[in-house]
This record gives sequence, structure tokens and C-alpha cells, in this order.
Amino acid sequence: MKIAIAGAGIGGLTAAMCLHRAGFDVAVFEAVSELRPLGVGINIQAGAVRILSSLGLQPALAATAIETRELRYANRHGQTIWADPRGRHAGLPWPQFSIHRGELQVILYRAAEKMLGAGRVKFGRRIADFEQKGSKVTARFADRDGAIVETTEADILIGADGIHSAVRAHFHPDEGPPKWQGILMWRGVTVGKPYLGGATMVQAGHHNQKFVCYPISRAHTERGEALINWICDLHMGDGAMLPREDWNRPGKLADFLPRFEGWNFGWLDVPGVIRAAHAIFEFPMVDRDPLPGWSHGRVTLLGDAAHPMYPIGSNGASQAILDGEAITQELVAGSDPEAALKRYEQRRLPPTARIVESNRRKGIDVMLDIVEPRAPQGFTDLESVLPADELERIVGDYKKLAAQDRDTLLKMAATQ
Repeated sequence: MKIAIAGAGIGGLTAAMCLHRAGFDVAVFEAVSELRPLGVGINIQAGAVRILSSLGLQPALAATAIETRELRYANRHGQTIWADPRGRHAGLPWPQFSIHRGELQVILYRAAEKMLGAGRVKFGRRIADFEQKGSKVTARFADRDGAIVETTEADILIGADGIHSAVRAHFHPDEGPPKWQGILMWRGVTVGKPYLGGATMVQAGHHNQKFVCYPISRAHTERGEALINWICDLHMGDGAMLPREDWNRPGKLADFLPRFEGWNFGWLDVPGVIRAAHAIFEFPMVDRDPLPGWSHGRVTLLGDAAHPMYPIGSNGASQAILDGEAITQELVAGSDPEAALKRYEQRRLPPTARIVESNRRKGIDVMLDIVEPRAPQGFTDLESVLPADELERIVGDYKKLAAQDRDTLLKMAATQ
């Protein structure tokens, strides 16, 4: 069976390798003309690392990334609200990794090229249109100027072409732009001193004003430094106009740094980390409404093309990786491709839609918004502000929602 994948992002490349390993003939078509290690940091949850490890990628990830030891939530004064061991530090069989997005992309591409064969991941090919006829899908791909440069016929087309997916737009031409609720993110990477043991992800503040940071480079750690990926979130008002979406749009310190002055936790100087960044980028926090369906005949969606979500709970990339495993398993399980794509949709659409909706309600970050109004000047006794049973319910419910709870992950381990 021949499968064409539009998009060589994290989800598309993972799906390509899973499908190839299962015996399918896979080709990947990517819009950009060359792969460059762009972006900033990203987290890969243990459940998704399970899949990448099964593809033989754990050694390359471990050599590049930081194995995250702890996730810590704090108020804007740096006081801990909740701390949770991650990955193998929580007794799971796999680590959680924090890594530069561009370096992860390179690792995936090199592995896919080696596995699929040279020339099976093709650049400078943006999907222009496609047509289903009988048991085949004919897709046409264009260069950056819009000229058609390749036409391919496949048994299945997977749209893994991101939040602005042309495959998704083909079926939903009137959907419009992504949804924005007024939060802007400023992101950067800073070389600084290790904090909290050198392997901790921190989320501090509250939903309308939040600082997130985590180290992402093993090489820097081995030199006694920390390459700190950081994000500042600010709510700019519900009536604000959606800014231009561009991950490479430069950000200005004056637009957000004054709101974080004084955020010195002792163990971390937030404004100092921000000022020391080599470059700063600005991006709106956006998503899209969940769709009623992803699969139409022999065409389906995957990753951000299917379920773009707010970056809460470190779920975006991890859910795309889970998609790649699921679509492979469903195609292997039956001889009817259309039925398999429907089973894949039925398996993955409901949980990802629930995550999208939960993240719009602040997801696991809701604990920050509970603590802020109850103790705006900080606290001496967390139990009196956020009782342990309430906190455990918030954390437990979100972990189960995102398939990050210990029981679910250990069941995954038992089936391998």
C-alpha cells in the first residue's frame, strides 16, 4: 500500500517511520525547500518517547536533550504549588525529554531518511490540491512560487501539514483563521546557570501572566551551563486583534519585560534570564475548534492539522506522535483502508478534542489561577490556599485526559 504524507514535521515524520516499519510504501512531501533547525524548546512526554524509542531514537535524543526530572508549578513569587517527578524519575520505563525543536526535527529527519531511503522525504513540495477517484488519491505538489513540480498517486493521503493545513482546508474551506483568546507568547533561549538541579521544568504565575522555562541541551549541561528555553505569556485583552502568526517574528523586550520585573525567585532571576536571550520571538497562542471528523474516504489528518491546541501540559508534539502510532496500528489491523482511517479517527479524535477543550479552560494550569486570587501576596501554608485533595484532583484529571497518568503508561509498557 502506497501512502503519501503532506508535511515533514514531528507528526508526519513519526508516522512515516511507523508506517514504513509496518511494511507500507511511504513518501513524505514537505513545503520548505530545506530543513533548518528553527524554533525553540519543546517537551516530549514519556508516552510519546515510548514510540520514538521503539523506532530506535532514544540514544540520539538522550545525547542531545535533557532528561526532565521534575515539573514544578509555582506562584509569581516562586513558591511551589505542585512538583511532580517525570519519566523514569517517576518510575516509568521511558524518560521525558526537553529538547530544541529544531534539533528534534533534524533527528527525526535523519532517522526517516535512513529508514525510508534517500529521496523519500522530499522538500520544496507544498500540497496544492488532490483528488480521490476510486481506490486512489492523486495529489499535486507545488514549489514556493506555486508551480506544480510533482504529481503522485497513492492509496492514502495523510495531511500532516500543520495548523494552516491545506488538506484540512480542502474539506473545511470556510473554517477561517485559528482561534485566539488574547494571549501573546514571547519565547527565547538563554545560556545561564543551572537551577533546581538542572533538569526541572517550571511554570510560574497564572494564566494571564505566566513564565515557563526548562533546560534543553545536554551539551550545555556537560559544560556546567544551562541552555534555558523560556516563554512569557501575557493576556492582551479579549478585544485585541489577532497578530500575524510567524514563529520568526522578532519580539520586543519593552512589550512584556516590565510585567516580569521583580520576578526573582532566588533560585531563578526571571528578568535576568529574559534579558540575556540572544533573540526573542513573539507568537499568538492559537488553536482551532475540534472537527466532527478527520477522515474522508482515503484522506485523513494528523497532528496540528487535525487537532491544534494551546501549549498547555506539553501536549502538542506528544499527541502528534501518538497519532502516528495509532494510524499505523489501525491500517495494519484491517484490509479496508477507508475503514481503518475511520477507526483511527474514532480512536484519536475524541481524546484530542477533550484536550483542546480542556486547555481552553486552562487545563492543568487552572491550579495557578486558583492560588493567585486566594493568595496574591504568597502563602505560608499551601493547604489553607489549595487543599491537597483539590490539587490532586486537578492533576489527576488532566493526566488521565492526556494519557499521561501512571496506570495508562504502565499499561502501554506491558503491551510492548
